[in-house]
Amino acid sequence: MTYHYKKITVLLLFIASASCLFGQGIKGKITDGADGSVMPGVSISLLNSTIGTSTDDNGEYNLKLASGNYTIKITFIGYESQTQQVTVGSSIINLNFALKLSGSFLSEVSVIGSRSSEPRTNVNSLVPIDVISAKELKSFPQLDISQILNYIAPSFSSNRQTVADGTDHIDPASLRGLGPDQVLVLVNGKRRHTTALVNINGTFGRGSVGTDMNSIPVAAIERIEVLRDGAAAQYGSDAIAGVINLVLKKETPLLISALYGQSNSNSLGRDHTDGKTYQLDASKGWNLSNKGFVSLAAQYLDRGATNRGGLDTRPLLYSANPAKGSSESEADFQTRFAGLKAIDNARALTNGVSRNNMIVGNSHSKNYGSFANGEYELGSDMKGYLAVGYTRKTGLAAGFTRLPTQATQIDIGIYPNGFLPFINTTINDFSVSGGIKGKISKWNYDISNSFGSNGIRFDINNTLNASLPLGTSPKEFYAGKVRFAQNTTNFDVSRKYEFASFLKSLNTAYGAEFRIDNYAITAGEELSYSFGQPSKNIQGRAVGSGFAAAGAQVFPGYKPANALDKSRNNIGLYADYEAELGKSIVLEGAGRFENFSDFGSNFSYKIAGKVKVINQLSLRGAYATGFRAPSLAQRYFGNESTQFISGLPTQVLTVNNDNPIVRKFGVESLKAEKSKSASIGIAGKIIEGLTYTIDAYQIDIEDRIVFSSQYARERTAGVINPNGLVNQILDTVDPMRQINSVQFFTNAISTRTKGLDVVITEKIILNTMGNLTFSAAVNFNETKVREIKGSAIIEADPALKARLFDRTERSRYESSVPQSKLNLSSAYSYKKLDVSLRTVRFGEVAFLNPVDPTIAANNLPLEMDQVYAGKWVTDFSVGYKITKQIGATLGINNLFDVYPDKMYIDPRNNENNLSSVNGYTGARDNTSNGRFLYSRAVTQFGFNGRFISGKITYTL
Repeated sequence: MTYHYKKITVLLLFIASASCLFGQGIKGKITDGADGSVMPGVSISLLNSTIGTSTDDNGEYNLKLASGNYTIKITFIGYESQTQQVTVGSSIINLNFALKLSGSFLSEVSVIGSRSSEPRTNVNSLVPIDVISAKELKSFPQLDISQILNYIAPSFSSNRQTVADGTDHIDPASLRGLGPDQVLVLVNGKRRHTTALVNINGTFGRGSVGTDMNSIPVAAIERIEVLRDGAAAQYGSDAIAGVINLVLKKETPLLISALYGQSNSNSLGRDHTDGKTYQLDASKGWNLSNKGFVSLAAQYLDRGATNRGGLDTRPLLYSANPAKGSSESEADFQTRFAGLKAIDNARALTNGVSRNNMIVGNSHSKNYGSFANGEYELGSDMKGYLAVGYTRKTGLAAGFTRLPTQATQIDIGIYPNGFLPFINTTINDFSVSGGIKGKISKWNYDISNSFGSNGIRFDINNTLNASLPLGTSPKEFYAGKVRFAQNTTNFDVSRKYEFASFLKSLNTAYGAEFRIDNYAITAGEELSYSFGQPSKNIQGRAVGSGFAAAGAQVFPGYKPANALDKSRNNIGLYADYEAELGKSIVLEGAGRFENFSDFGSNFSYKIAGKVKVINQLSLRGAYATGFRAPSLAQRYFGNESTQFISGLPTQVLTVNNDNPIVRKFGVESLKAEKSKSASIGIAGKIIEGLTYTIDAYQIDIEDRIVFSSQYARERTAGVINPNGLVNQILDTVDPMRQINSVQFFTNAISTRTKGLDVVITEKIILNTMGNLTFSAAVNFNETKVREIKGSAIIEADPALKARLFDRTERSRYESSVPQSKLNLSSAYSYKKLDVSLRTVRFGEVAFLNPVDPTIAANNLPLEMDQVYAGKWVTDFSVGYKITKQIGATLGINNLFDVYPDKMYIDPRNNENNLSSVNGYTGARDNTSNGRFLYSRAVTQFGFNGRFISGKITYTL
């Protein structure tokens, strides 16, 4: 009995002690220091430990701990972090925190740019990084990621395009003045797939394949990290300009917002109230018993079309301009011309035909997006994670108007007054990324797999196939699909070694990546691309001595000859080391080897370092080599399209790089772009609250892949020269000579980009009067084409060399994005009131005409080369918390209704110029007969004017 009694006593004592252990720790509530509202989703962690939790919907937390001394850290994006020492005994300790808004993204932590287990702030990072919080994302009325970044990050540029086929719906973007495909996009640190779209029209980023960041709902994003430094050695191909990491939300309160906005603008005496926009989004994160979280977000965005097009300046809309008779006097000719014009005007008036006959502005689009993000503890030091996203975007974009006079483009029996064709796009974007991560012994590991796909379907309506017999063409066509898919598998390990010597620590990281890319084109229906209808033995229609244009007007469908399904794979291996020397020096070195199945291998490396000169001043710098593999679309894309050159419709053949036509020009298969980049900067604090970073950089790129200028058929006195190389090549694929030009991808240029980034922030605490923050950021950027190099055949013929990369293409690289951007912003918060004011100066941009107007023999106005002055654009936002759960915000984008400079219109090009000498010609300016008032070839801030919106938010 005694023995059993002792056993029971020991068991009871053990249970009692275990109960005490289970019951001890810390708990409390975390609130917003400005208004006292509770803060769900705040992170509570122990320094130098993986133990942590987060607050629930009531802002409360409970963290069970064994007895001992701890340092507690409280963090939440957009707020200042807090740390506190605590000693845990045998009971629960109550610790409440009130967080203050952060005055600067320079104090925010980031996870990109370093593989150290300790994230760094921008001031302490080895290379320049911007961190943009969820609060900043929602402060102003920009509604998608590319537009938000365009106004927040000075080194980033992106604008919506117009009359540019699929590019109307996927905005090309630039970091540090480089191309859309030279910045790598990550989601939660994992590689994001690119789009299936190749930008082939006359816009910035022509010939590139970028990433559609707007397919990710803003409601799903916790913060955006922008690494402004070459990082191919760390993250692989595409990271020449830098990396943008979109970090998804975790444990957050229920947040629902509804917005309505529209243009309220005036340009050239016309009032605009278009662009009606509706947005509804929601997000919610849940804590899973302190073992993980799951977060859901969804968005609906309906963006109405805008139109800032000008009036058609052509004298006649229904018939061609008459020619002066050999014996006719000038006065008689003008009288006859005036009579024809009076009849033409009356006919247009009767039929309701307007000279404002194009839609030049934002396309109409609808976006349905969703994202789920989760993580769960699977065991001791092991977590599983998963992120799944799906977005469906539909768009309606207008092309160029077809007039009754354009006989090869129209059937007046179907469209007696001409027609405006439309391109309907349906974009489906899907991604799933998951894996497990944890710790074995002292090694951290992360095994993941990410899959993503982007598919675009093209349907054309209010159009026709002009080559069919008169009166027989349908008005709608299915034109085909393009699709890109990517699967990436990663295995990463890291370990930090601590030393009691001058070498304080060494963080080591190793990893491997295996990636498979797939690119496919599906042909459209026969009538979308055919000349006549061969399947029914219907011959194509002749027009005079020529032929009507084949396929659907505005966007001929993909032919069976264009259809393809191509794949490739690559494997990458990397090593990354980061050492802390003493108290003042951090050094990093990284190397990466990649091998692609279709063009070979590459090795990149990077070295970086930071030295703390004095307590509040650090010197940092980096040198890196990089590369960008040619995209599958650049290797294999091909189609025919109708493009308007100097106002005239032109059938353009795009051939892929493996096409025999390209080999006839002597052009070889594509190879990777190679880069060398260097940066040096300083960072620190001047006084408490005033922080700064200043970084200079230079990026040299060799063998840049470009989309060649158009090689047009060679003519002498208007007659095609059969002996010209271009004509011989085109005649082999187009004996009826319907195709006017050919273009292709090639490694043709080398460039140098130089710039300077400066970021300064100041926070002023006004005690009982609230908080006031200021920030100033500026980017100066210059890109120069250092060399243009063609094949031996092209180099041997000056005419072919001149058309490989003409003046316009050069200006797209050198001057189509602002060479400077200055961002000044301030935010004031007082109790329930938030006021934000921001003004951005977009620097000048320039456009060069393909034909040099400075050469007198070309007889062109000098103004056809045009510089567009820098402009200030101001945004204003005021928000008020009606209750703790409900808030209202009024936002005004472009408060002062600023527009870019208008394009030059030659005085001869007006509808009343009826002279036979120096008469009307659309070739003396770049406005496409007056219909483009603002340039679409260069990128500043768009041309939609003032936008006013109201938003209601509900938080629980």
